Amino acid sequence: MTRPRLVLVGPPASGKTTVGTAVAEALGLGFRDTDHDIETETGSSVADLFVSHGEPHFRELEERAVARALTEHDGVLALGGGAVMNRDTRELLVAHGRAGGTVVWLDVDLHSAARRVGLSRDRPLLAVNPRAMLRTMLEERAPLYREVATYTVATSGREPAEVVAEVLAILSSQQVDR
Repeated sequence: MTRPRLVLVGPPASGKTTVGTAVAEALGLGFRDTDHDIETETGSSVADLFVSHGEPHFRELEERAVARALTEHDGVLALGGGAVMNRDTRELLVAHGRAGGTVVWLDVDLHSAARRVGLSRDRPLLAVNPRAMLRTMLEERAPLYREVATYTVATSGREPAEVVAEVLAILSSQQVDR
């Protein structure tokens, strides 16, 4: 069975795409984002899916996309910020970690996340009051990210290159341990 070399989880603006693409490039691996998978499959943006079909429908698509990517992809995989809200997805991620896989939670504080997000229209859950929604998301989801993560890397106030270097060091140390 194929499994990702690295799975990245974290809230919006934690750096999953930026860090994930850089780590994949450094390791000569492919990068995959489950939000992108959903957009490709449906022909709609995540924001449009939320508006047209609602969050529950999007979360069903997301659950299937994550399950599929965890078995098909052998590179770096980034999950949407809310993927951990689904119990079955969390169970898959915990099992992935127990089987020797690496799940890194890119942790970010409210100030850094708010600064990075700005007023992005591409983040449907942040459309109304981004700072308040981010605060709620960070508080509610932190225990879920913690539950699935095999490692936590802080991204607040750090340059992407620093975060990438830390993630690469984690992956390198795992290779030595095996």
